[in-house]
Amino acid sequence: MSQRHKLLAGGLCLVMVLSACGDDDSSTSSGTSTTPSTSAAKTAAVSAVKTGPDLRTRLNLLLGEHLILASKATGSALGGRTEEFDAYGKELATNGTDLGALIGAAYGDPAKTQFNNIWSAHNGFFVDYTTGVATKDAAKQAKAVTDLTTVYVPQFAKFISDATALPLATVTKLTTDHVTETKAVVDAQAAKDYAGQYKAMRTGFQHMQMIGDAVGKATVTKFKDKFTGDAGSKAADFRSALNLLLLEHLYLASSATGSALGGRSDEFAAAGPVLNTNGTDLGAAIGSVYGEPAKATFNGIWSAHNGFFVDYTTGVAAKDTVKKDKAVADLTGTYVPQFAKFLAPATGLPEATLVELIKEHVLTTKGIVDAQGEKKWADVATKDRSAAQHMQMLGDPLAEAIVAKNPTKF
Repeated sequence: MSQRHKLLAGGLCLVMVLSACGDDDSSTSSGTSTTPSTSAAKTAAVSAVKTGPDLRTRLNLLLGEHLILASKATGSALGGRTEEFDAYGKELATNGTDLGALIGAAYGDPAKTQFNNIWSAHNGFFVDYTTGVATKDAAKQAKAVTDLTTVYVPQFAKFISDATALPLATVTKLTTDHVTETKAVVDAQAAKDYAGQYKAMRTGFQHMQMIGDAVGKATVTKFKDKFTGDAGSKAADFRSALNLLLLEHLYLASSATGSALGGRSDEFAAAGPVLNTNGTDLGAAIGSVYGEPAKATFNGIWSAHNGFFVDYTTGVAAKDTVKKDKAVADLTGTYVPQFAKFLAPATGLPEATLVELIKEHVLTTKGIVDAQGEKKWADVATKDRSAAQHMQMLGDPLAEAIVAKNPTKF
């Protein structure tokens, strides 16, 4: 058995075992206690979901994150990067148990357990498919696709339809599309078609919102006593979309820096344009509220901050302390105050508050790059997810303030 095959086969056990941790908040399937920090973080995330827009936003972010973490795991597996695969496999499993906890908060523990079992199995089927692709085993690939389409899709669609009262055909189509789009990511990664990989990743990420929106709105409608507020309002639309773009930015940026520091120049070249497109999409969201001049100003600031991070990554790669220090000075001394000054009058948020939130984004992203440069893969994956989740701390207050400042547009 080749090293890559061993990696992927072992990954199946890893993902399956870790995903099973969500069957109970206090133990794994083997009865081993979870760490208090893991339970506390999960409890805090779920308890923060008070309203319909909270639920919709959180569900969308977790579903979108699932697609990206899965892509990072399969990409590192197919690239033979064992430690990186293990690290992202753990984060992918934790993402799954977080989704299960969110489902449980609405539908109860039996639903949480059922969700976790179905979700865990679907992660395993994708590991099987990736193993088949890596080893050019057509039979294994076909078996995995059959398992995904004839086991996972109908099981998951029935579970969601029964729980939410959404039409079974609608949920089946949404779930099938998720399978197809994730498969496309793996196929492109195996072919080293990096432009195709990022295109499929972005398509798959955006599609997850279609699932999250449908399930989130239906859940709020079903449990109006648990979740106040209108999950389908224009304000909720804006909040969810802004948060998703910010989350995507972080993960695309870390993918770009990771490929650059890993010497994968073709992949880095493909990541850059997609990261830029994400930025212009953010600019368009700002422009839809504040107009073309604001969009242009935002795009200029945002593009510059991407460039500063490229400079920092170059410094890390070259072990050039001067270049690294200059990039940090540009980020903290130019980008942070400039962006805060742009946002403060537009939102009404205190400039000092914005400075702290934006600076935290800079520092958490810097932490990912530092870990990538040191090849500390467990830290890379943990810091990647932590930094991505921090983006909601910026996105939520921005969305709330923008809506409050511009009520006629929402």
